[in-house]
Amino acid sequence: MAYDEELADRIRSLVDGEPGLSEKKMFGGLAFLVNGNMAVAASGQGGMLLRVDPTETESLLDEPLVRRFEMRGRRMDGWLHIEPAALAGDESLQAWVRRGVGYARGLPAKPAASH
Repeated sequence: MAYDEELADRIRSLVDGEPGLSEKKMFGGLAFLVNGNMAVAASGQGGMLLRVDPTETESLLDEPLVRRFEMRGRRMDGWLHIEPAALAGDESLQAWVRRGVGYARGLPAKPAASH
């Protein structure tokens, strides 16, 4: 499944002008990175992949249509998959994107991001 280009455009409009922002195709989706750290992505599995503080993962799973992201069968703290229905409203999308960008901004910049 290809990522949702409309969702990618909606995310792009929310992060436009964010310092240190870049886009990169990853995992079949389109990721938005801040200083080289992934913040949010239009997922190749549909919906959105979101980077969050690992200590908040468990509490965020209480939100509707949110699950822990799994890669190769491994459940990953600090990574969430948000189902498309949870992103239909602009306010909901904006809140999730803000959370992912805020967390990524607090991480050390990756060396490749400074090139």
